[in-house]
Amino acid sequence: MRIESKMRGLKKGLLCVLLCLPLYVIAADFTLQDMEGKTHHLSDYRGKWVLVNFWATWCPPCKKEIPDLIGLQKTHKDLAVIGIAVDYESGKAVADFVRQEGINYPIVLGDEKVFAQIGQMEVLPTSYLYSPTGEKVAYQEGALTKESIESYIKSKQVH
Repeated sequence: MRIESKMRGLKKGLLCVLLCLPLYVIAADFTLQDMEGKTHHLSDYRGKWVLVNFWATWCPPCKKEIPDLIGLQKTHKDLAVIGIAVDYESGKAVADFVRQEGINYPIVLGDEKVFAQIGQMEVLPTSYLYSPTGEKVAYQEGALTKESIESYIKSKQVH
């Protein structure tokens, strides 16, 4: 009888831990240095959505989505875009491309350290979306559009 009572107490305690645990889960922070030398931490963007986009200068779908990413960065104060250049010839080639395309969001030169913090990708472009609380909430392989991001964010906002 006494063991049974202790087991019930243990079950209640375990249930509370399992139900309460999400309240204490803190999303992993990342630290990225952009081509301008500025360091970006996910925690710097608390209160904003963060879209991390892996791309390459030679990738047609990547090039196609750049105007939408520029538009998102320009028109949404509650969203930050960070581009991660991968499979590049040189930093200078990426910088020239960024200037030519008028990219208005920070660009990071991708490497294994970046992949370890954000995630791997199988195709280009690949994007990860973080909520204003810093949780990784969405993943997109392939090109995305301004409208798809706006629609997703709108669907998650409390009305």
